[in-house]
Amino acid sequence: MKKLVLFVTALLFAGAAFAGPNDGTGSLTEHTFKHKGIEYTYYLYKPQNLPEGAPLIMAFHGYGSRSVPSVGYGFHPIADKEGFAVCYPKGPLDNKGKPCWAVGYAFHFEDNWKRDDVGFTIRLVKHLQKKHGFSKHNVFATGHSNGGEMSYLLAYKAPHIFAAVAPISGLTMEWMYRDLKAKKPIPLMESHGTMDKTSKWNGNLEKIDKWGGYISVPSAVGYWVAVNGCTHEHTEYLPLVEGKNQVIAHRYVNGVNGNEVWLYEVVGGVHKWSDGSMNTAAEIWKFFSKYLK
Repeated sequence: MKKLVLFVTALLFAGAAFAGPNDGTGSLTEHTFKHKGIEYTYYLYKPQNLPEGAPLIMAFHGYGSRSVPSVGYGFHPIADKEGFAVCYPKGPLDNKGKPCWAVGYAFHFEDNWKRDDVGFTIRLVKHLQKKHGFSKHNVFATGHSNGGEMSYLLAYKAPHIFAAVAPISGLTMEWMYRDLKAKKPIPLMESHGTMDKTSKWNGNLEKIDKWGGYISVPSAVGYWVAVNGCTHEHTEYLPLVEGKNQVIAHRYVNGVNGNEVWLYEVVGGVHKWSDGSMNTAAEIWKFFSKYLK
């Protein structure tokens, strides 16, 4: 009986296997992690026979997402081939009962939120590095929508933790642009639809609603172009997928330490991780892999 209890305890400590969508050959497990009295859930994807010191991608979901954000993200087959892990943290519920990242939306300030999601992320990354032997240098952040805002926030506040970030359909909130200052250069990639009605390409400073104002996508990316000291722009039209939108890749290069900033302009694109115009996960890894040490 004692051996059985120890065996069950060991399984719980290791994390429960998650019976959800998994388009890879590795394992997807569910775990919890407490930070400042709040219990967070996260899901970890590990390819089979992952070597010591493997890279780690932190992928943040959009506002209100109740499913494991691996659905439709497409990282797992790439992780299997390239040898990296993916962690999908889940934001605690806000006052409307929606899973959310505390990125300073207007209603966050109004409700006097005290959550420290950046601090949680930093602690979780260090925990995963210690427990699973992931690289201490090759850690990256990406996310869609609210997760994109989280990626921008981490670029401002935690460039010592992340080698590069890739917000997708993400925004730089007006308060971030006004109150925060980049601590150091960090490579950044943004992919955004020009017809996104949720997170508008041209920004929204005139109408201040529960979300709050935000600057335009070109302005947000331009800030990081300047921070990274990029001096040249290379423009590439990605191969056109029949019936889909044209993707124009604006690549700002020759930055500090070889840093680059990429803006993928999805012409006519809407508020999606991917509308089929490109393999978003593959393009993100193409960007991240430039900064492997």
